[in-house]
Amino acid sequence: MLDPPAARAAVPGRLGDPHPRQDSPTDLRLVPPALAAWVTAAAAVDAPPAWVTGVVVICLAAAGGLLVVRRQGTSGDTEAGRRPRGSWPKVSVAALLLSVAAAGASAGLHGADLRRGPVPALARQHAEVSAEIEVTSDPRFTRPRVRGDHATPTAVLLDGRIRRLMKPDGTVTATRAPVLVIVDMNRRTVTSGSAGAAKEAWATSWPTLLPSTRVRVTARLVPPLTGGDRIAAVARVRGGEPPDVVGGPTGAQRWAGRLRAGLREATEGLDPDPRALLPGLVVGDTARVTPELDDAFKATDLAHLLAVSGGNFTILLALFIGPAGLAQRVERRGLAPRLGIPLRGTALLGGALMLGFVVVCRPDPSVLRAAACGAVALLALVTGRRRSLLPALATAVLLLVLYDPWLARSYGFLLSVLATGALLTIAPRWSASLRRRRVPPRLAEALAAAAAAQALCAPVIAVLSARVSLVAVPCNLLAEFAVAPATVLGFAALAAAPVAMPVAKALAWGASWPVGWIAGIARTGASLPGGGVDWPGSWQGALLLAAVTVLVVSIGRRLLRYPWLAGVCALVLLLVVVQPPPLPRVITGWPPPGWRFAMCDVGQGDATVLAAGDGTAVVVDAGPDPALVDRCLTRLGITRIPLLVLTHFHADHVAGLPGVLRGRSVGAIETTGFEEPPDQAASVRAQAAARHVPVTRGVAGEHRRTGALDWQVLWPPPAPALSPDGPNDASIALLVRSAGLTLLLLGDLEPSAQQGLLRSPAGAGLGPVDVLKVAHHGSAYQDPQLIRRVAPRLALVSCGRDNPYGHPAPSTLAALRDEGALVLRTDRDGAIAVVGEGNGLGVARD
Repeated sequence: MLDPPAARAAVPGRLGDPHPRQDSPTDLRLVPPALAAWVTAAAAVDAPPAWVTGVVVICLAAAGGLLVVRRQGTSGDTEAGRRPRGSWPKVSVAALLLSVAAAGASAGLHGADLRRGPVPALARQHAEVSAEIEVTSDPRFTRPRVRGDHATPTAVLLDGRIRRLMKPDGTVTATRAPVLVIVDMNRRTVTSGSAGAAKEAWATSWPTLLPSTRVRVTARLVPPLTGGDRIAAVARVRGGEPPDVVGGPTGAQRWAGRLRAGLREATEGLDPDPRALLPGLVVGDTARVTPELDDAFKATDLAHLLAVSGGNFTILLALFIGPAGLAQRVERRGLAPRLGIPLRGTALLGGALMLGFVVVCRPDPSVLRAAACGAVALLALVTGRRRSLLPALATAVLLLVLYDPWLARSYGFLLSVLATGALLTIAPRWSASLRRRRVPPRLAEALAAAAAAQALCAPVIAVLSARVSLVAVPCNLLAEFAVAPATVLGFAALAAAPVAMPVAKALAWGASWPVGWIAGIARTGASLPGGGVDWPGSWQGALLLAAVTVLVVSIGRRLLRYPWLAGVCALVLLLVVVQPPPLPRVITGWPPPGWRFAMCDVGQGDATVLAAGDGTAVVVDAGPDPALVDRCLTRLGITRIPLLVLTHFHADHVAGLPGVLRGRSVGAIETTGFEEPPDQAASVRAQAAARHVPVTRGVAGEHRRTGALDWQVLWPPPAPALSPDGPNDASIALLVRSAGLTLLLLGDLEPSAQQGLLRSPAGAGLGPVDVLKVAHHGSAYQDPQLIRRVAPRLALVSCGRDNPYGHPAPSTLAALRDEGALVLRTDRDGAIAVVGEGNGLGVARD
């Protein structure tokens, strides 16, 4: 008599078979209907109703005709005793046509929501209305952007539906129009005495609203910026008042909100990166992620880790059920068999876990995508049949597109499907190929998965970012080992927070280690000078990248047969990415040997560098973009900055501060005493405090030296004499000597301050200089007497290409050339470096 395990093993195909067979061949019948539905939904969501109706009717009629013909043919063949012929092609075509009809009908109904009711007409009139809006998403913050000398204020964005609308004439209408709500602080409506309290009320109310909450607002309706959006209008809400809540969230949303708030509380004591990233990795809460960190994740193609993905759910299922390959074997693993839960009960509990995952992480489109992809993994874990995954993926795509046709136009949805498809189709073959070449199995699987996902997703990412990452595969490979422990510990902290906060904090502390590892990988990869290359951000560029990818993969397969040649190619790629300091100089000649002063090309802003020794420099201003100034300093080889001078607090001079601080030691930051705009001044002080960098104030008469550099502060004068008309006239002006080279850096001083400088004791001794950093990006507001007094040999202008201010002004350029100056400008000449002195004075362009 056989023992139970042996008896089960002797019955092929039964549950418990230690080596269940895979279906063969792969069933691809659902792939064409899914793709057809996808294309139809993308085209039909904003198509004319008559066009959509015609497509639906034609497809239904054609599908019905095919099914009737197939039934008649089947009946005739059966009566004649013959096997039916051609029945499956007819069924497949009919299924495709029915999918097109269903997708067209669903897309037409969803698109009708955008045209139904009074909201679209009121938006075209830019009408101000009173509306009751149901929130349908988590609030999110806009990313601060630099426009000229200021940064756009932070606003809160919410997706919602207008349920009740009061028109300007007083009539009330019930509707369900989807809108994007933009809430910002209207400073004009807040008196100075109540500004702080109003901002605090704003910051603690709007960003904390939960989905399903109803609020009553007064808003101005405007049309969407671009056509094809899934909103009928944009509702702009101004003022610092908190929202008027007229209906609370549902019980499920309150429960999910408590869990998310508990996780945020559990991460409060962590270091900045884990504190920001852990809630994003677990539940998609990215409110704490700084723009600098977000840029690092995008540059390394790790941004998918900051959004809820099917990978999160797959990790939880794997912990609960065990590896997919053992799901139907007697030795299956995971928590479920250890608790004695049978396989069918395990599947039901896995479905319940998926439902809870959707509720906690919010039923946004990205979460629904994650749940659908997780359901594919659930099917694999329950059945143990790898070849059933591709039909399951096609089914998930079809159902999601029918449920929400707008997903058909979502780049996130496209990336999710491509990544999942790559893991199911390409990755197993590449993994097997690597194992045949004696690569360890676990490493082969991880490398194949990262490479396959990158190969299929890179063309789409190039469309979005106009850049191709060369470090994406190694960064994803290195991060992958930390994702699972971070996710498991993070979800454990999420579950423990409502009942035992000390336990949740301990779990969050444990998760901070792998999360910190992931953040370190992103920052390191983003800091590599050759980590990415610019690429055309269009679909033509995507097709070109796809062709290049196919070519690289084809060449790579052949290179693997010659290990030495493959090693040489890998070494060349490593040199291109890392670009050790001697290499760029040898190849490009930048930076030139012995450079004294460099003006970075940072767009419409200022960032200049004074060489002070090997890898050391005094930096004056940080420009508007952290990535651009970081790239410039990296190419110059600057790792140590004894002093960073921020001439004034306009955003085009200080917004790039995170890029200067990234990976460099900064001894001190010197600023002007006129702290306007206040938000930028506060941001500078907060960043300095976070890095423990002291902040000092520069005033006229200050004299400093480091290495061969010697400089004097000429402006602004000490208080109370300082009474500037604005931040520009409070700029720090420097007279610098580097051996025999003399430089005058004027910040953004305008004519009144320039005249005051000439009359001041510090400026009284000004004479001709070798190099002039022209004030205020070469604007027309210059004092002719100052230009004549300093008579520069070389005048450098930092300005952005096609800037809207007309900088530099033709009159300023003419005045400088009349004094015999050679004028160079970053918008045309790129980054500029000054070398030599006296008769050997020269310039180099990057």
